[in-house]
Parts: sequence; C-alpha cells; structure tokens
Amino acid sequence: MKNFRSLTHILRSFSVSCAVLLPTIVAAQDVVQLGYGRLITNDFLGDLKDRGQTGSYVSSRILGKAWNGSLPDRAGEILEFRLQADVKAPDDLVTPFAGDRPFAGSLSLGLHTHYQHAGFDVSYGGELVVVGPQTRLDQFQTALHDGLGVAPLSAGTRANQIANKTYPGAVVEFSKPFDVGVRSRLRPFVEGRVGVENLIRAGVDFEIGELTRGDLMVRDSITGQRYRTILSDGAGLSFVVGVDTAFVGESVYLPASLGLTLTDRRDRARAGVHWQRKNTHGFFGVTYLGREFTTQSDEQVVGSIRLGLKF
Repeated sequence: MKNFRSLTHILRSFSVSCAVLLPTIVAAQDVVQLGYGRLITNDFLGDLKDRGQTGSYVSSRILGKAWNGSLPDRAGEILEFRLQADVKAPDDLVTPFAGDRPFAGSLSLGLHTHYQHAGFDVSYGGELVVVGPQTRLDQFQTALHDGLGVAPLSAGTRANQIANKTYPGAVVEFSKPFDVGVRSRLRPFVEGRVGVENLIRAGVDFEIGELTRGDLMVRDSITGQRYRTILSDGAGLSFVVGVDTAFVGESVYLPASLGLTLTDRRDRARAGVHWQRKNTHGFFGVTYLGREFTTQSDEQVVGSIRLGLKF
C-alpha cells in the first residue's frame, strides 16, 4: 500500500506538469498533424446488452514535426491530444437493484507524449475528467434510447447518478516489444493511473502480422485495445490478442459511500483484427471485462470498432 501511495503521488505530479511542460518541448514552427485515430466501444456490439461499461468514444490527434515509422527518443516530440466520452450504467436503467453501480457519464481531455527510452516504449500524460449531469451524457443516452424504442433512463436513475465534479489525472505506461519470429510481436506492459480511478495494471499484447509495424498505436483506457493513429502504407491484416489485470485502489465511479466494494483485481482479455486495403481500413475487436465490484451481477463482453474510408 505504501508503494501504491508513492506511485499515486508521482502520477499526480504528472497531471500538474504535463499541461505546462509538454507544449513547450516542441517548437511551434513546422509542427503538423501527423495522424488521427478513434475507437467506438459498446456492449451491444459484444454481448448484446446495455449495462456496465455500456459505451465510449475516444479520438486522438497526433502532432509533431515528422514520423519515420518509429518513436522518437525524446519526450515531447510526439504529442497526442485525446478526447473521450464514456457512459457507465447499472444493469437495470429503470429500477437498479440495491448494490448495483450508479449511472455515470464522463468527458475527458488529455495531453500525452509517446517516445522510447532504453528499449522501452513510454507513454505518459495528464487529463481533466468531467463527470456528472454537467456532461449531458444522461440526456444523450435517454434521447438515443427514445429514438431506438428502448427503455430510457428513469428519473430516479438520473437523479442518483455520480455528481458533478472535475478531476485532474495522469497516466503512464511502459511497454517493451519483442519480435517472435518474422511476423509476430509480444508486448508486455505496465500502467499506472490516478484521477477518477487509481490503479496499477500489468499485461501483455500479442500481434500477428506486419500491417501495424510502422504505426503509432495508443491504448484505449476502457478495453485496453490499441488503436492506430498514424497509419503506415500498404495493405494486409494484423491479428491481436491481449490480457491484463489491475489492482484498483479507488474509483469515483464506484463510491464506498453507496456500499460498493471493489473487487480484489480487475481482469481484461481481448482480441481483434486490423485490416487495410487501397481505399479502406478498419478494426473490430471484442473485450472481456471482469467484475469491478463485488455485487456486480456478472462479467461482460464489449465490442470495439473503427472504420475509415477514402474517397
């Protein structure tokens, strides 16, 4: 626990310094947008339900002076501006059972840098996460369900959602890629995160195929799926699988004041495929998400998708 608190203190210092320091590292002249990536995740694309980690959208814009197919050896030369919207919901949107999670909508804006050091790929940055009714995500989901003819959030569910607040946070990841044969790569990683959730995570990704070798890939916080932001040329397929587990110290989304107890660990397992042709590229993946709190009814499976078309 002492080590966990030390990591929390270090990462919180990142959240204060990143927004100030990172933009000054890269000179304004000759900086261009090098890439753009996005990922849509929804549990209806997985197990056809509507609860838990019910839906999210993340997009990343990459700025820098140049990209040569590999990470630079200095922080700040590649900057990622990340925007994410996320909805978490109880099993029953109309009458949640006692001990289920409250509805929570969140919007986050982050600034991250990606580089390599001593053989490790490093990503770190800070974010601001806005939660509560002020995000209007409860209204968005209600309107969407009305349009689809699905039961919307009840007035009681909306009234008992996570309250308005803004949380500064930070995240850091270290990974090390290993070639396994000619066409495969293994990537163990560790991650630390503080802010709306405080956690330490460790896992591994395994990729078969060469399509994404020259890409800049960033990790989605909900599923752990890595999505493409700077795309290399060529065509083909890449298959990915991954597993990880996290030890969570605290979660704004699962407050102890409501009688919720976090599970001892939070497990994920995922698989997906990237493809690229002359005028199209895309990704589809599925992710198993283990229980996050002890009274959660069951695990869930979510699906993630990205589709790009060139005209």
